[in-house]
Amino acid sequence: MLVATAVPVERDAVARAFPGPSEELRLPGVTLHRAASPGLELDLVAAGVGPALAAASTAAALTAAALAGTPYDLVVSAGIGGGFAPLAPVGSLVVADEITAADLGADTPDGFLAVTDLGFGTVTHHPPAGLVRQAADALGAPAGPVLTVSTVTGTAARAAALRERHPRALAEAMEGFGVAEAAAAHGVPVLEIRAVSNPVGPRDRAAWRIGDALTALAEGFGKLAPVLESWNPHDR
Repeated sequence: MLVATAVPVERDAVARAFPGPSEELRLPGVTLHRAASPGLELDLVAAGVGPALAAASTAAALTAAALAGTPYDLVVSAGIGGGFAPLAPVGSLVVADEITAADLGADTPDGFLAVTDLGFGTVTHHPPAGLVRQAADALGAPAGPVLTVSTVTGTAARAAALRERHPRALAEAMEGFGVAEAAAAHGVPVLEIRAVSNPVGPRDRAAWRIGDALTALAEGFGKLAPVLESWNPHDR
């Protein structure tokens, strides 16, 4: 199983749920941290910020595993992100039932058109429904769309526009869709877990609770571990 975060501090928060010794593996294009966990083979990667670098790093890890004859059964995109109030308050966890690229498309005089409306590509990946339910139950967290954006929302107008286009959205982050694209290219299912560090809306650094979100992420993976250990990779 591969867990992809954006930055090392998120990776380390996930690793705290697996306190055994870890091993660093330097591979072409990516560095993995292999965590020791009974019943679960787990590699962690700080894949980089944004969908492009996250996709490239995840793809490098997936390719290395496939060439070694030990392909991953699941890829998990994890980290902190912004939450849409009141569904996802600061400090809470959310599970993606849809991983959607919210700003992949074109602005037009009549509004935003997703790339699929332009006749090509995809904008949404769907994690395995059964795994989403099990993860949400284990975490006591809601399940809903998590949006991937290349530009983090910093205004009320942008937040309102996203909510209008994606009324079920729980959170936004910058990597999930890139990770999901890499996983899809390898035929590997994907899951996304986010801990909410700030509300989506006007940019206010004083309101961010990154430490609380990282703690929630670590505690969440502790609760999630039994689900990941018991999940059947053929249940898609």
